[in-house]
Amino acid sequence: MAERWNAGVIPYAEMGYWQPDYEPKDTDVLAAFRITPQEGVPPEEAGAAVAGESSTATWTVVWTDRLTAHEHYQAKCYRVDAVPGTPGQFIAYIAYEMDLFEEGSIANLTSSIIGNVFGFKALKALRLEDMRIPPHYIKTFQGPPHGIVMEREYLNKYGRPLLGATTKPKLGLSARNYGRVVYEALRGGLDFTKDDENINSQPFMRWRDRYLFCMEAVNRAQCETGEIKGHYLNVTAATMEEMYERADFAKEIGSVIVMIDLTVGYTAIQSMSKWARRNGVILHLHRAGHGTYTRQKNHGVSFRVIAKWMRLAGVDHIHAGTVVGKLEGDPAMVSGYYDTLRCGHVAADLSRGLYFDQDWASMPGTMPVASGGIHAGQMHQLLHYLGEDVVLQFGGGTIGHPMGVSAGATANRVALEAMIKARNEGRNFMREGDDILRAAAKRSRELDVALATWGDITFNYTSTDTADVVATPTSVG
Repeated sequence: MAERWNAGVIPYAEMGYWQPDYEPKDTDVLAAFRITPQEGVPPEEAGAAVAGESSTATWTVVWTDRLTAHEHYQAKCYRVDAVPGTPGQFIAYIAYEMDLFEEGSIANLTSSIIGNVFGFKALKALRLEDMRIPPHYIKTFQGPPHGIVMEREYLNKYGRPLLGATTKPKLGLSARNYGRVVYEALRGGLDFTKDDENINSQPFMRWRDRYLFCMEAVNRAQCETGEIKGHYLNVTAATMEEMYERADFAKEIGSVIVMIDLTVGYTAIQSMSKWARRNGVILHLHRAGHGTYTRQKNHGVSFRVIAKWMRLAGVDHIHAGTVVGKLEGDPAMVSGYYDTLRCGHVAADLSRGLYFDQDWASMPGTMPVASGGIHAGQMHQLLHYLGEDVVLQFGGGTIGHPMGVSAGATANRVALEAMIKARNEGRNFMREGDDILRAAAKRSRELDVALATWGDITFNYTSTDTADVVATPTSVG
């Protein structure tokens, strides 16, 4: 113990941040980091450094450690596994005492877990692969304002995915023309249309004008179809005051849903979640910017972690990948994201990137949203991979239809209902998908033209599998 308090640079492992005999408690927050140590740095020391720098440590021992219950607050790296097939990479498992985090605060949780360690010199690269949030900590968060079940009750839509489309072109239209696109898409059969992430209040279309024309379109479409419709009015703005002003106006004119961007920040997201619950409005989150830190396989933060944080923060929708389409997405990994968002309990399954069992303690589910280069010809694949509780958003695949926007929406609705009917009849819609679509197209000119236009379109730029490389498949925590 005398040596423990000697001044000087001491390895993190020797300072107590490497504890291979530690048994994680049910109340611990657990994290799985993919670490790539510098040459000459043992993986256990690298894992201990991450544990130390994300909890109580600095580069040397300090005498003020003796003024606290130091060991209680230390994060513990308790396991390090080599990543098969990837020399130099390891998965470090770290346990954090729940007392390290402020209740109900994503900002504090993330400031601790990812706030400082990603620039650490001992590491070539670092990626946060997954976390286990204990039920004790989950219960301090509000979670989604409504959740999947309540959203379906709001909308009176059951037994199928919801259909949406992003207004295109997303920048440059006048408010009146923007509203025309919304009306045509909704009357053609969609449930939702949406603003995109970068349409806020630019000189060509101020937010108030867009809201008014969009809600006129929503109301007209509802009257014509007898269905509840919605348009995601993006309330993202420079300040919280402006965001509240826009959201209040959207509610005042009758919108059932508003939208925010991930770029507004964790505090703003939680604030808008409380507003949405208080005002009975569905909250949609566009994951704008996530690819800057989720896409690289050896450095950054996995989207499955962002999904967990956003379910805690409290959003009803979040874009979560498509498997097919123009955006990156491995089927197994995307399946893991979707279950993380929707299920009450998710079992560890490293083939899907799930490092820990996760119990959501009755927290409502967040509806995943699939968008990015998808079209009616992929409907059987989308249902197979993504399931029923999902919003399928066809932007160009609606608005680019040769017969017009409304025809594009009708093509999507016919394709979806044909697949749901086939599923309910017990048919293998994945194997028979093309036949089912062709049969439906004989009764729908809109779908026939859509299939002729986009039926062979894919975005497969390489033939290699983009799946994450994971460690040995054992359940941890």
